[in-house]
Amino acid sequence: MSNNQKTEQNKEQLTDDVIRLGVDVGGTNTDAVLICGHHVLASTKQTTTDNIYQGIESAVTEVLQQAGLSSDKIDFCMIGTTQFTNAFVQRRELNGVAIIRLGSPTAKALPPLTGWPQSMLDSFEQQVFMFPGGHHFNGAVNSEFSEASLDTVIDSILTNSLTSVAISSIFSPVNQEFELRAKQYLQTHCPNISVSMSHEIGRVGIIERENSTIMNASLAKLAERVVDAFETSLTKLNIKAPLYITQNDGTLMTANAVRQFPVMTFASGPTNSMRGAAFLSGQQEAIVADIGGTTTDIGMLIQGFPRESSMHVDIGGVRTNFRMPDIIAIGLGGGSICDPVKGTVGPQSVGYLLKEKAISFGGDILTATDCALTRDPTFIHEAKPELVRLKAAQLTPINQAINRLISQGIDEIKTSRVKVPLILVGGGHILVHETPSGISKIIRPQYAEVANAIGASIGMVSGDIDQIFDYDELNRNESLQQAKDLATEAAIVAGAIPDTVSILDIQEMPLSYIKGQATRIRIRATGQLFLTSQRACS
Repeated sequence: MSNNQKTEQNKEQLTDDVIRLGVDVGGTNTDAVLICGHHVLASTKQTTTDNIYQGIESAVTEVLQQAGLSSDKIDFCMIGTTQFTNAFVQRRELNGVAIIRLGSPTAKALPPLTGWPQSMLDSFEQQVFMFPGGHHFNGAVNSEFSEASLDTVIDSILTNSLTSVAISSIFSPVNQEFELRAKQYLQTHCPNISVSMSHEIGRVGIIERENSTIMNASLAKLAERVVDAFETSLTKLNIKAPLYITQNDGTLMTANAVRQFPVMTFASGPTNSMRGAAFLSGQQEAIVADIGGTTTDIGMLIQGFPRESSMHVDIGGVRTNFRMPDIIAIGLGGGSICDPVKGTVGPQSVGYLLKEKAISFGGDILTATDCALTRDPTFIHEAKPELVRLKAAQLTPINQAINRLISQGIDEIKTSRVKVPLILVGGGHILVHETPSGISKIIRPQYAEVANAIGASIGMVSGDIDQIFDYDELNRNESLQQAKDLATEAAIVAGAIPDTVSILDIQEMPLSYIKGQATRIRIRATGQLFLTSQRACS
């Protein structure tokens, strides 16, 4: 059955369960799906346009027409976007930021913005301030903080017409008091200022957490424009369903939350694909390869969610420590340019111009898709694989190069020698036809090419806690229970139905060189955003 065809069975199920619209906007394609329960009602993959909002409207219109649904039947709308990642990495559309660190005299040797590339610093205005404040790992005050010290910040905000502030206080994940007081004082005198607080964004580690907070603050104005544009697009389509946007751990944020925390959407594209792969295949523990037009993202599923990176992550040359999926990106995609003489594939790619430049579409550039179509001529109906005049001997080195690239990525992401399934998703999943070493079997689920949009549509909500506990003051069991309760409460505040919340991950890390039994505890809880629609379903 074609993904672009609705079925009689699907028609009968339109009154069943909630109907969710999932949209994923990538650099090459914009995908959209309609899902009711566990059934995909309609799907489409369209080339991303220069005006991404026009592309969203076109894709959503297409799936509504396929399913024979009116827009008022949609219960929830979920969108995955790379807008904020692209803006930061490409150093564009960033607003000026007043940067406040509370912790003097501690950490003066490493002032804010330490290690930032000069090209990044040149892309937006920064005003840096360092004041007394902060806490120790046990919550005790490092040095007293006075709101009056912020008067110089207020003068700078007004003089330089700054619209955003980033506040970071030492050990604020343990004690948020000074950051909250600073925010209240600033907004009393500058009511329209956007304030990012580090305890809401990053984890323990002042430099990385502060960097993440500055990044978030620099995207404040863009976040307003992007979310407003999404809401305008849905309004034009007469979609009144609530809007959610996917974040980088595979869960959802409300539109208002994205206005506050745009940085949390970084890397949501690969995460959506992995969640979609788990949904479509039914696998909870597997490797996922999402093969797009230019790159392939490889990650590991743990309990149906992407494994989280345990390392600091550099974004645009800036070191951060907020949660990110553990992803290996390789230069292999459907648009990768191939050289049959040298036996090379990529990393150069024709990208979203595949249907203009690839030989199978009348162009003059040999791509990985052209080579794959010689094995499966019907994969893309409008393609003409007979235009690819290569012999089997010429294709062999290209196929070997593709297999070698995938195998290398799998080796990097695996942590044991045990063979695991490989789930292939993305528009370029046809590229892989040999089972790589270390893989027990290859799974190509139906709708694999729109797994990212499916992953967006099935998103849950989450809450996490990252704090330091002293087992001398509160024993281990009590500390863990308190941390679980805090993570559960955070998930409920984010919109999870209380009865559906469960603990997904627990990490304990004893801190060396600190007196007593100080231990860092990280716990993540997830829960369902909703259960049923007002329309009864079977």
